[in-house]
Amino acid sequence: MKKLNVAMIGHRFMGKAHSNAWRQVGRFFETPSEPVLKVVCGRDRQEVERAARQLGWEESSTSWQETVARADIDVVDICTPGDTHADIAVAAARAGKHVLCEKPLANTVAEAERMLAAVTAAGVVHMVCHNYRRVPAVALAKRLIEEGRLGRLYHFRGLYLQDWIVDPQFPRVWRLEKAKAGSGALGDIASHSIDLARYLVGEITEVAGHLQTFIKERPLRPGSGELAPVDVDDAALSLLKFEGGVVGTVEATRFALGRRNHNSFEVNGSKGSLAFNLERMNELELYIEEGPDSGFRTVQVTDARHPYMQGWWPPGHIIGYEHTFTHTVLDFMLAIDEGRIPSPSFEDGVKNQKVLDAVERAASSRSWERV
Repeated sequence: MKKLNVAMIGHRFMGKAHSNAWRQVGRFFETPSEPVLKVVCGRDRQEVERAARQLGWEESSTSWQETVARADIDVVDICTPGDTHADIAVAAARAGKHVLCEKPLANTVAEAERMLAAVTAAGVVHMVCHNYRRVPAVALAKRLIEEGRLGRLYHFRGLYLQDWIVDPQFPRVWRLEKAKAGSGALGDIASHSIDLARYLVGEITEVAGHLQTFIKERPLRPGSGELAPVDVDDAALSLLKFEGGVVGTVEATRFALGRRNHNSFEVNGSKGSLAFNLERMNELELYIEEGPDSGFRTVQVTDARHPYMQGWWPPGHIIGYEHTFTHTVLDFMLAIDEGRIPSPSFEDGVKNQKVLDAVERAASSRSWERV
């Protein structure tokens, strides 16, 4: 079997998830090539060497520039903060590498468009890692909508609720710094809800928005008395208008105490509704109008006929968060082999970024803004 040599830039939370996916994909699915975890790149030599040993990479590096230029690398997988995405992706594309990039694609529309232009000009395969599209229950929801089972769509309702920064003494990590993260809850988690809205319902044309920062200063380091400003949003709320007349809402916050990773949505149509909650990710709530005894039922999405489940366990044996990255890597590898652009592509990333930008503009103007 031919080899597909992968370089991964970044090795912490997302780096662990991506590394596991590259290691596991060929063990559960028929892949067109064998992924080789060639080199992982990070800023601190000791940390990246430790990560290489733990995560299964052959080599480590502290220079992403040298890494993406290597002749033996086929794929560059970007798992770094948003302020570095554009430079790495552009350099990788110019070096002829296929590019998988964590979400959101960039920190600004201009950066995202520069990335799209680079991969398009180079003719390489490109993909944004919105892994929640690859939850089998979400893919099933997409299938049901496309089959017309819900009829004419009316509503999309998205929530992404976390609580990890409620404590005022939580330090100002990079996700709370606009120069590195681009935005707060808006880009970090609302970008997922917006991608799911576009995936399931269609393009967003107009938005209204509100951004709120509850704690405006935080310690620079744990236990430090030195405070630094927080210049990103803690909560992001938006009203959405879609092509075709669907209306929607997206609320994202990292201040919903007790909600660890509550990513949920509901879609309502003329013939039925469906609802999903990541914290019960093997289930899809489905209502189809069929008479006076109709009601919501819980579909356990674990059968081999359900999306992606043919590679895993017998029915009723659930899968988890990490499997969504395996499915992402699988689809990316198939696209490389077939010479096509998978979804969500960098073009989707640009469209997502334009919605995020419109929400920011709407929060500032206090009026509806076109996407």
